[in-house]
Amino acid sequence: MPYREQINKSRIPAHVAIIMDGNGRWAKQRGQVRSFGHQAGAETVHIIAEEAARLGVRYLTLYTFSTENWNRPVDEVAALMSLLMDSIEEETFMKNNISFRIIGDTAKLPAEVLERLNQCIEHTSTNTGMCLTLALSYSSKWEITEAVRQIAAKVQNDKLAIDSIDDHLISTHLSTNYMPDPDLLIRTGGEIRLSNYLLWQCAYSELYFCETFWPDFREEEFCKAIYDYQKRERRFGKTSEQI
Repeated sequence: MPYREQINKSRIPAHVAIIMDGNGRWAKQRGQVRSFGHQAGAETVHIIAEEAARLGVRYLTLYTFSTENWNRPVDEVAALMSLLMDSIEEETFMKNNISFRIIGDTAKLPAEVLERLNQCIEHTSTNTGMCLTLALSYSSKWEITEAVRQIAAKVQNDKLAIDSIDDHLISTHLSTNYMPDPDLLIRTGGEIRLSNYLLWQCAYSELYFCETFWPDFREEEFCKAIYDYQKRERRFGKTSEQI
């Protein structure tokens, strides 16, 4: 029986975060350049976004480009930026009532890319369905550092008492403050690490790793991850009896 038919529709994770890994290796297996894999991966984004929206996921956050990725070859970075502009299809968002957001050190993005992204954010801002967020020029260490700077500045300017700093306050200063922490984090491509992604937010997220390269990741694989998530007992430090 397909996993799509086995999952409990009343227990869909509210927030799913994905590390979309394996584009380059997928292309290499086919004797193609890495940009060919990124193009195929962009198609998968639309497929999974539509499936997530259909299932009732409220927030989908995709690790698209890390701060460390700026160290990749210049031609690959340029190809990724160009692909980013070309692959933002507002029609998909509007058809599925999806709002669009971005998080990360966006000041580093090329001006034309940022302008295109901001246009999409504005045009989809009134959509009331799933929120799709791209993590661009993003890393958790950057995000947490920025939050610490903001909080320190408020303390320095006597706008915040040190005793009022707690985990909730820190969360409100993170770029993800408009969404709940991920219930489920999926990483494709066979690697088993978080790669500087949503480290604070994923403290109690369920982690799911699969061998499938991102360009081959389809609806059934996504439903399989949700099915696996639904079989787990989320205790958040408590015992089974307390749950």
